[in-house]
Amino acid sequence: MDEMDPTESPYEYYDYEETENSSMCDYSEWSPSYSVIPVLFMLIFILGLSGNGVVIFTVWRAQGKRRATDVYIGNLALADLTFVLTLPLWAVYTAMGYHWPFGVAMCKISSFVVLLNMFASVFCLTCMSYDRYLAIVHSLSSTQLRTRGHTQASLMVIWLLSVLLAAPTLILRTTKYDATSNRTSCAMDFSLVATNKKQEVLWIAGLSISSSLLGFLLPFLAMMMCYCFIGCTVTRHFNTLRKKDQRKRRLLKIITTLVVVFAACWIPFHVVKSADALSYLHLVPDTCAFLRFLLLAHPYATCLAYLNSCLNPFLYAFFDLHFRSQCLCLLNLKKALHASPAGSLSSQKTEAQSLATKV
Repeated sequence: MDEMDPTESPYEYYDYEETENSSMCDYSEWSPSYSVIPVLFMLIFILGLSGNGVVIFTVWRAQGKRRATDVYIGNLALADLTFVLTLPLWAVYTAMGYHWPFGVAMCKISSFVVLLNMFASVFCLTCMSYDRYLAIVHSLSSTQLRTRGHTQASLMVIWLLSVLLAAPTLILRTTKYDATSNRTSCAMDFSLVATNKKQEVLWIAGLSISSSLLGFLLPFLAMMMCYCFIGCTVTRHFNTLRKKDQRKRRLLKIITTLVVVFAACWIPFHVVKSADALSYLHLVPDTCAFLRFLLLAHPYATCLAYLNSCLNPFLYAFFDLHFRSQCLCLLNLKKALHASPAGSLSSQKTEAQSLATKV
């Protein structure tokens, strides 16, 4: 579990022959997982593909009325959509008993996209939280910082940084054929950077811990700091909120919900992954029961993390009135194209646009 692949066993690289009780430990997978996990992956794929597709289309069509938050939401949906497209591959991989039939290139690309999604998602959420911090806590002095140019520049940094942090997977991930089990796995190969077992263990633990720190813990702490300042500001001015400020509070509500759901989905995965990394370094008890618990919990903690990629669109539709009105605009226009004469199309389009501006 050196990186966040959905199917790789957390003990693929650990030499259990060195442990005193290795002969008594059962490190086999829970057999129902070979059926349950692929079904869950395909459900996430279907929901994520349709939901994030609608989000991207909605944000793209609303070019003249985009908020900075909408741009981040669109990029968050793009990261989620790109990721869920790889899930059928991982579903087949798991259903075949962790046999990878798709070749080295797809192994590298699919693993890279998974990590890219994790980093891009958390960085987009962090930027959304910081944007709300500037809009609410420094509403008068932050106008120059919240321009379209600054938003585009921050997105370039987000994607560039995400690509760089996910690059080790693209380089080190490869296929490995095991003649004993007659299967090909998609796993990390540290022979390019490690010359012995000790160096390999350090690389495994280092990549795992660093991805949890940079891909979750530090951004999450930054988000929490933003919300602490926002909470203090909103509490002080709660009784004097104008209509414009109330719209800010609604937008704050959707972003807060996104962050909370993101944390709830990803915390179990990062806890399991970090505990596994610490077990490589012998910093946590490496008892048979504990290691087997990590092995069995890993695929389900991963599924919970991946569930976040299909939940976001439903959160937008449920909490964000602005996003919901934009979807209604698109639906009204689509109905007009199929059911209305050309002369009345313009009036329905005007009516739909009016609906969007009222929220």
